[in-house]
Amino acid sequence: MKKKKTFDMLNGSIWNKLILFALPLAASSILQQLFNAADVAVVGSFAGSGALAAVGANGPIINLLVNSFVGLSIGANVVIASFIGQNDEKRTSLAAHTSILMSVIIGIVLLFVGFFFARPILELMSTPDDIINLAEVYLKIYFIGVPFVMLYNFAAAVLRSKGDTQRPLIALFIGGVINIILNLFFVVVLHMSVEGVAIGTVVSNIFSSMMLLYWLMHETDALRIDLKQLKINDRILKRIAKIGVPAGLQGMVFSISNVCIQSSLNALGSDAIAAALNYEYFAYYILSSFAQAAVTFIGQNYSAKKYDRCKKITLQSFLLGGATTMVACMIFVIFDHFFISFFTSDVSVASLAYTRLKIILPFQFLNMSIEVFSSVMRGVGYSSVPAGICVAGICGVRLAYLYTIYPSIASYDHLLIIYPISWFVTVLALALVYFIHVRPKVYHHQAAN
Repeated sequence: MKKKKTFDMLNGSIWNKLILFALPLAASSILQQLFNAADVAVVGSFAGSGALAAVGANGPIINLLVNSFVGLSIGANVVIASFIGQNDEKRTSLAAHTSILMSVIIGIVLLFVGFFFARPILELMSTPDDIINLAEVYLKIYFIGVPFVMLYNFAAAVLRSKGDTQRPLIALFIGGVINIILNLFFVVVLHMSVEGVAIGTVVSNIFSSMMLLYWLMHETDALRIDLKQLKINDRILKRIAKIGVPAGLQGMVFSISNVCIQSSLNALGSDAIAAALNYEYFAYYILSSFAQAAVTFIGQNYSAKKYDRCKKITLQSFLLGGATTMVACMIFVIFDHFFISFFTSDVSVASLAYTRLKIILPFQFLNMSIEVFSSVMRGVGYSSVPAGICVAGICGVRLAYLYTIYPSIASYDHLLIIYPISWFVTVLALALVYFIHVRPKVYHHQAAN
């Protein structure tokens, strides 16, 4: 605990610090996704394709409900980072305590929503009758652990605000090992199905979140959490909400459009659902780690009035994020048979998974651009702008396609092609708004002052 867990974002070279920040964050996000991937791998190998499809069908639902509020953790990250940039220890502490208490409240709300409305939500998504009962069991158990998922995300955001992405990675690694061990025990030894992997996921989330809370309670700086001091500061909550609510809306929009696509995917049968193993999630977490680095670095530097440094952070985030994303995606595409074999040996399921990888992953650089543009604008206070553009560009384009063009050409390939199309439209709109409106207005105005 005496080891220094932070680094100076305000001075010195940028690219190496972006990498040191982003790579542990990417690894943490991938490990978090591996909680679900471990569930998929175990049930696919030992419980059959029905259980595999039931777990896979819950992915978009979980992402929708959780991402609706996880955006607030981004708001917490930006606000705390700005206070650190201003060297304001009092408000840094108030923001940290507000964030932790807010995570618990949100988690409890999501627990009740997810548990009691599991069946109607699955029915709304046209989940096939042959898997809906198993899907309901998994979803209900998963949401019992959602308060701990939210606590982990907000606690990690607090630590990331000062550059500490290592301890969230450590916590998730330990949780991931626990998850895999429990999955194998419940499914292989006790012959349980989806309920076994769901319980393993809940327990692992509890361990990860409690580790972060313990570390925050033993910090020696302004981020130290005292449980007796937990309270909501109204002014800080408003600042977090101003940034976090649009960020959450943006994440929710992605999830809503994915839920709609999942509904169309469900109509193609259980094999199509099981094939949606979503290796693109791993690529997304790599690219989003550089976006998260951008919003944190810019949050501190913009508050410290280092505007030229903010421009350098923007450029280097694009270059590093783009290069890393493309390398990862090419590896997944070239070795697709190797990676898919971890999850299924079913030939028909694997064939659909190969198709998904080849259609979506080569265009993830567009998704990276969306995330970095959004994060840069969010870091300087323009959180509603990227959210509005993504509502139109992501959700609008996908829904328009699904309900106009797609019905006449319905197929697996034609369903997936809407992902890169919507990304292209959105990133084009974001780039135009950023270069024509946001960048000149923010940086040139501030320089004049």
